[in-house]
Amino acid sequence: MSEAERTDRRALGTAVTIDDIRELTGAATPHFAQQIRNRVARLIADLPAEHPARRFGEAEIARLTALGRNGEHRGQAAQPGMRVLPSAAVQEQ
Repeated sequence: MSEAERTDRRALGTAVTIDDIRELTGAATPHFAQQIRNRVARLIADLPAEHPARRFGEAEIARLTALGRNGEHRGQAAQPGMRVLPSAAVQEQ
């Protein structure tokens, strides 16, 4: 993922929509969260504060920032009595 933008898309004069932001952020992973966050920030920079796409973009920026810092958590905590997988166990020497 690159932070490079196609500035010719902006030159078309099309309005930024919530769907534009969803396209960028929908499948974000922790690895790319900060780069996508920067792209959203540039996309909404010129929008007025009350614009729906800007408000949505700001919420997505907060989500992406947290995702990039905290990573992605899946599954549940181990239940009592469950063994640790051998590949994840600490090897005693």
